Amino acid sequence: MSQAQRITVGDTAPDFELFDNRKRLVHLADYRGRQVLLSWHPLAWTPVCAEQMKSLEAHVQEFEKANAIAFGLSIDPVPSKNHWAKELGIAQTMLLSDFWPHGAVAQSYGLFREADGYSERANILLDARGVVTWVKVYPVHDLPDIDEVLKNLASQ
Repeated sequence: MSQAQRITVGDTAPDFELFDNRKRLVHLADYRGRQVLLSWHPLAWTPVCAEQMKSLEAHVQEFEKANAIAFGLSIDPVPSKNHWAKELGIAQTMLLSDFWPHGAVAQSYGLFREADGYSERANILLDARGVVTWVKVYPVHDLPDIDEVLKNLASQ
């Protein structure tokens, strides 16, 4: 699998269809007209990833007030993401599975770590037209600052 160039501000986000943790098919294009946060985490069942996803869930109302939705994405399979969401108490945030073909969406965004077999930890904010307005890639072991995410969301 080849690594695509990393997505940057001004790019149109590659469209995708992925299943969420409840086996619902999510088509990115269906969310045109809303801002979208694609919040990538390397692997479910790890402490930093858990905190990252719980922070999205804790701020669902702020996303809704901004006419936005946040998705949590990783290469984990749907059954694992479903059990993990239940374990974390995530009821509203959709956790999307980029499991098969393995990491194909992460690759299309230039976020797949070939040597590790999982994605970078990253936040990508899309405007209502699907254009990237903010990208931040974090060290794998660092928790993204949700206040920074919400500040960028509000500035759009």
